[in-house]
Amino acid sequence: MRLITWNIQWGKGCDGRVDLARIVSVAKELADADVFCFQEVSDNLQKLDGGEDQSAIIAGLLPDHRPVFRPAVETIDGDGRIHRFGNMTLSRLPVLQIASHLLPWPGAATVRSMRRQALDVTVQTAFGPVRTVNTHLEFHSSTQRQIQIERLLDLQEEASTSPLVAKREHVDPYVAQTVAASSLLCGDFNFDVSDPQHALLQDSHRRGLNYRDAWTSRYGTGPRPSTCGIHDHVQWASGPDCRDFIFVTEDLCGRINRVEVNTVTDASDHQPVLIELEN
Repeated sequence: MRLITWNIQWGKGCDGRVDLARIVSVAKELADADVFCFQEVSDNLQKLDGGEDQSAIIAGLLPDHRPVFRPAVETIDGDGRIHRFGNMTLSRLPVLQIASHLLPWPGAATVRSMRRQALDVTVQTAFGPVRTVNTHLEFHSSTQRQIQIERLLDLQEEASTSPLVAKREHVDPYVAQTVAASSLLCGDFNFDVSDPQHALLQDSHRRGLNYRDAWTSRYGTGPRPSTCGIHDHVQWASGPDCRDFIFVTEDLCGRINRVEVNTVTDASDHQPVLIELEN
């Protein structure tokens, strides 16, 4: 199973050009992934996407993957037009369950911030159902980010202590639900490896299956590639940093074959990250 996560910055490269075809091409060059998890997908936000529905465009560029787009931000203007911004997961593996969790947003009026979410898509792999959780945590507020991490841990504890398997026939909502204990949590977390919040996400005091940093599980605690600020020196004036991660539940650590970062591309201000799990 191969999964790629990437904050695509609505397709805007370091050259200032918005090019979703370039995004998909670069992602596919990294790997023919079974699951793509993109953050910062825009729909009808003129300043970003020129009024286009980027989720529809990306879906058209990956026609053999089932597209799932859920907004963290969804507003309606005075003319009744809907404007959306959020995360998108596309899966070639069978999709069993979809849940979009809006994350806590305390003090929204007192700090520059926006609504955040975790897009939870359960897929059927060769080794069982896995919840792929695609998220993007708050940049400006460490306090908001802390509470959002706690919510992600709550969701994982809930799923791994009370898993559900859907009936074969989905005839009513009570028997149609699948909740997988195993999980891949990925995205732009807006903390770096040295931040205590990185350690918090791997809290071992929780019941059930806990998360582990996939890179550390595979390669140890030595140097690791940066995932943002490599090519964009305007937004990232302090230089390269590592803020994009893939965390896996403890039961999946032994399946990690490789984790790789494409540090060459400048198609976004972030870099795509790949994980490959053995069946």
